[in-house]
Amino acid sequence: MVRYIDELQLTGKRVFIRVDFNVPLDERQAIADDTRIREALPTVRKAIQMGGKVVLASHLGRPKGPEPKLSLEPVAARLSELLGKPQEVILADDCVGDGVAKLVRELKDGQVLMLENLRFHKEEEGNGEAFARELASFADVYVNDAFGTAHRAHASTAGMVPYVKEKAAGFLMRKELEYLGRILRSPEKPYVAILGGAKVSDKIKVIDNLLPKVQAMLVGGAMAYTFLKAMGVEVGKSRVEMDKVPLASKLMEAAVRLGAELLLPVDHLAGSEPSEKAEVKEIGERAIPADLMGLDIGPKTRALYRERVRAARTVLWNGPMGLFEVEKFAAGTRAVAEAMAENREATTVVGGGDSAAAVNELGLGAKMSHVSTGGGASLEFLEGKQLPGVKALEIE
Repeated sequence: MVRYIDELQLTGKRVFIRVDFNVPLDERQAIADDTRIREALPTVRKAIQMGGKVVLASHLGRPKGPEPKLSLEPVAARLSELLGKPQEVILADDCVGDGVAKLVRELKDGQVLMLENLRFHKEEEGNGEAFARELASFADVYVNDAFGTAHRAHASTAGMVPYVKEKAAGFLMRKELEYLGRILRSPEKPYVAILGGAKVSDKIKVIDNLLPKVQAMLVGGAMAYTFLKAMGVEVGKSRVEMDKVPLASKLMEAAVRLGAELLLPVDHLAGSEPSEKAEVKEIGERAIPADLMGLDIGPKTRALYRERVRAARTVLWNGPMGLFEVEKFAAGTRAVAEAMAENREATTVVGGGDSAAAVNELGLGAKMSHVSTGGGASLEFLEGKQLPGVKALEIE
């Protein structure tokens, strides 16, 4: 069982909240997308309103030791703006040490302190015990609202938790666990899963875990060509994981055995190379000429997939349908997103990563039941794995 932040008494307590503020930065070190900061606002505001002394901790990027360009300074400034006056977020110059301990001691009820980038210390990812204990010394209550890092057993997501008296999940974590948990345990039928992306190898465990639960699985992206190859279809220069062709055959056999439809593209948008320079060639059948590579699903496949999505009561999507970052090969990904947004009767869940980025770029995020903030975490959750950051929150 996991408790949530609104079940605790926080007044006067030091509330350590692990958030996921690993936001994209542009070349000027300005925040390019503040979605992750906005998603954490309900939990941060709740802790402030309940009179907690709020200590926020996050990582940013992949620093090799302290790197000024990966400081959380712009994040603290943006969070201050979003919280509004008179709330000012204090930024510590480190995440451990005597200076940080002093700032934590001096916090007043309702104030917010943000620790500097956790990954400036290698002990964060290494889950060093002394580092974890020092982080825990800043907390009376531990709250994890960082689903995007819940699949990592790091000091701030798992190691420090046993050393804090009380623990709970934040509102974003609750939303993630509720929606992703529901589509694994009790999805309303018909249940359709849409899987895309580059590699079958990245999605094997997800496919294995979902096939017994879904009525249909719609496959797109480069991974579709490994399946088509397994069917004996000519795929030209398309990206194929040759060592996974036998596995793709087994997965298709499993789908037949389980009574789940595994749908593959029946036509394609192809090009000579995966770039903006490629001229788009519409291929009206499954077989792709030897000098071309499939880069998106074609119009017949888009219509077929739209039809299945519109008839579903539960839809899960993980992975783009083509080279969506190039506009001329983005139609398949857009079609799937639009069909999900149009189906207001269904529970529609987008499983993080590139799919979440695509939905948000298209301005359709608000029309989905849930857009996961965790790419790797959502994938592992959908594989049926227990996430270390969630396990650490469980109470007897």
